[in-house]
Amino acid sequence: MVRLKPRRIRVVCWSAAVALVVVFGLVATSLSGPTGDGYGSFQRGDQIAMIGLGIFGALGFLLFTRPRVEADARSIRVRNVISSYELPWEVVRGVRFDRGAPWASLELHDDDLLPMVALQAADKELAVDGVRALRRLHEAHQARLAERAVGR
Repeated sequence: MVRLKPRRIRVVCWSAAVALVVVFGLVATSLSGPTGDGYGSFQRGDQIAMIGLGIFGALGFLLFTRPRVEADARSIRVRNVISSYELPWEVVRGVRFDRGAPWASLELHDDDLLPMVALQAADKELAVDGVRALRRLHEAHQARLAERAVGR
C-alpha cells in the first residue's frame, strides 16, 4: 500500500489559512464607531461577518490540502482538490511525471491524462519517490497480467 500527500503546499496553505483568520480577526476588532462622515456605525454583526469571511477564506485555502494518492496491488485512488477517482490498474497505461510539469499524472489506455496533484514538483524527492513507488506497483500488476495470459 502506497499513501502519498503533498508536503510543501500543505504547509503553505495552513500558514496562509491561519494568517487570513488572524488578519480578518484584527480587522474585525478595529471595526467600531462611526463609518466616517455618514450616519452609519459599525455594529457587532459587522465584526462577526468579517471573522466569518476570514474563516470561509481559510477553508478555501485548506481545500488545497485535500489531494492524496493511495495505491495497492489492485487499484489506485486519486483525490484532487475537487474530484476523486478510483481506478483499477488495468485502465492505467503508465505513471508520468514530465519535465517541467507541476505534478505527476496517470496516462490511461483511452489516452486521457489524470492529474495527481498530490505528487507535486515542489516536493522534489518526495514526489520522485512517490512516482517510483507507483510505477513499481503498476509494473508488478502488468507482470501478473502477463503471467495469467501465459498460463492460459
